[in-house]
Amino acid sequence: MPEMAEQTWVAVCEERVVLRASGVAALLDGGEQVAIFRTDDDEFYGLSNIDPFSGAAVLSRGIVGDVKGVPVVASPIYKQCFDLRTGRCLDDETVRIATYPVRVAGGVVHVGSP
Repeated sequence: MPEMAEQTWVAVCEERVVLRASGVAALLDGGEQVAIFRTDDDEFYGLSNIDPFSGAAVLSRGIVGDVKGVPVVASPIYKQCFDLRTGRCLDDETVRIATYPVRVAGGVVHVGSP
């Protein structure tokens, strides 16, 4: 059985910086752009910050909400909705973006390797 790689966590910002129902962008080592979202329910999620439809690094500026109980972010460009839990596009099921594990410890938001 192959060994599982240990999760690597990177501190990206203080918890208070990520307001409820909004997002912030973070740049990880290696140049990966991650969008960190906080829902009204105080849950944190991490997705790629790159909108796959426009190619722009803008998802962190999208509208956070829910669609039929699914936490989503709507792209600020063309308004496609992405499931914050899975990265699946609700408007085009053939499109999915990378997700990142997120944890909050000691008032600091950490992003894990995907």
